Amino acid sequence: MSSFKTIEWKDDRVVMIDQRILPIKEAYVECLTFEDVAQAIRDMVVRGAPAIGVAAAMGIALGALKSRRKDKIEFLAELKEISTVISNTRPTAVNLFWAANRMMNLVNENKDKDIDWIRDRLVEEAKKIYEEDIQICKRIGRVGSELIKDGATILTHCNAGALATAGYGTALGVIRAAFEEGKGVKVIASETRPFLQGARLTAWELDKDGIPVTIITDNMAGYVMSNGMVDVVIVGADRIASNGDVANKIGTYSLSILARFHKIPFYVAAPISTIDFNCSSGDLIPIEKRDIKEVTHILGNKITPDVEVLNPAFDITPSDHISSIITERGIAEAPYSKSLRSLLS
Repeated sequence: MSSFKTIEWKDDRVVMIDQRILPIKEAYVECLTFEDVAQAIRDMVVRGAPAIGVAAAMGIALGALKSRRKDKIEFLAELKEISTVISNTRPTAVNLFWAANRMMNLVNENKDKDIDWIRDRLVEEAKKIYEEDIQICKRIGRVGSELIKDGATILTHCNAGALATAGYGTALGVIRAAFEEGKGVKVIASETRPFLQGARLTAWELDKDGIPVTIITDNMAGYVMSNGMVDVVIVGADRIASNGDVANKIGTYSLSILARFHKIPFYVAAPISTIDFNCSSGDLIPIEKRDIKEVTHILGNKITPDVEVLNPAFDITPSDHISSIITERGIAEAPYSKSLRSLLS
């Protein structure tokens, strides 16, 4: 378990570690309203699919708690609007919609209850989603650690650790579990331009846990693979289509091609809630386009000329590039259209 809190419900407010300023400063943002939570998701104060899902649930609960509506119909209409605002913050991570739907399903199933009961139940449900995420990630870690040999060097991209979840991690959860089991694992973290989640966040939290980590720039991946410095690649996911195609941080697709060429296992670790069974392939996953200043500026300083800039936040890794998908319910392998669904039974 990490030594810091990514997100928590505290004194009827949502408190998040500010991931925008790590590792320079460890500071926390207090969200007093659901609008604050929505802004924090948009601005990447909190990020990572599971963590965004937890934030969405807490945001809806906070909105219900702070509502001053006395009329039941008006209160329910306000909850629907709050859910819509939260759901419109970021388009790719399916856990956001999964959590919002879970909260609103609870509301819809209990419309006959009084307002105070619904408020209290939504707060309880948000806390439950938080606790479940920690346990789910620990199970992912235990399942995935079976694939990690003693002494393995693992390359990971972006941040799929405690900072991307309620507190343990998916891809880094597998690494943590292997480390806790006494396997002498080492990690190579790609910097993950333009937001530098690998260099800033993954390296920071692994170092805090005493797990050996080396940072490389994104364009060094081919070098380390071709020189036999990587035994396995593990990444997280923001959405997995029912056929096994994976949306993850931009650059993941390129790593999958390099891993395939060098015959290095390429694993994806994610909870079942990240699988979108209503999405048949990666072609249908919306890709978020972010502010071009993330590319053109570093620490507020402009580093590019005034030319066209492209900044997609994610790319799609085809299922045939993926060796296995690690979930809390087991490991899925090709054909993913069958193996992923079998995890539901």
